[in-house]
Parts: sequence; structure tokens; C-alpha cells
Amino acid sequence: MITALDHVQLAAPPGSEDALRAYYVDALGLTEIPKPPALAARGGCWFAAGPVQLHLGIEEDFRPARKAHPGLRVTGITAFAERLAAHGAPVTWDDNLPGHRRFFSADPVGNRLEFLEPAAH
Repeated sequence: MITALDHVQLAAPPGSEDALRAYYVDALGLTEIPKPPALAARGGCWFAAGPVQLHLGIEEDFRPARKAHPGLRVTGITAFAERLAAHGAPVTWDDNLPGHRRFFSADPVGNRLEFLEPAAH
């Protein structure tokens, strides 16, 4: 029986860790968490916000997925979008999901991210 989603792994090109930290920590407000030593040697970085974890692993022949993405639930979505835009991240609003406000963004290496908040009734 599946009880929870432990983490989502995204890929990134070699040498992108500093740009990823700037986006995931500074813009998104996540905390970097240490990788186990055996995995740290592979590069990449892991981030968390409470129980939510995003892992960025290094892929030599990296190409960002065009459609695949994590959907991250947020509170105060307008302020969150403004924070991302202030850090230079793209913000593209989308109103095609009934009952939610949402937008899409991309990290510095092109990974697609969805941010959503249930609409107030």
C-alpha cells in the first residue's frame, strides 16, 4: 500500500547546482537538505519545505521535460508569484483547472513547475 509521496526528482545539467540553489532557496524559499554522502558525490542538490522534498539530480545529457512537472500547492499564490517574478523567474498564469488558481514557472535549467492554490469559495 502506498502511504505518501516521499519526493519528486528532477534532472539538471552538470555544474548547475549554484543556479539551482538560487532558485529553489532564494526564490522559492525551500531549505537545502544534505544528501547522503554516497549520493552527494554524484552532484545535484536536495530541497525541502516541511514534508515536501524536491531532489535535483545531475544528468549528463540533460534536456528539460516539456510536459512533466511537479504540482506544488501554495498559500498566498499572488504574493508567491510576485516573489518569483521579482527573482527573475517566469510566471505564466493558467485558469484551466476548475476550483484553483495556478501558474507555471521554470527553474534556471528549464524544469517546468506548477504552483496551485484552491480558489476561495
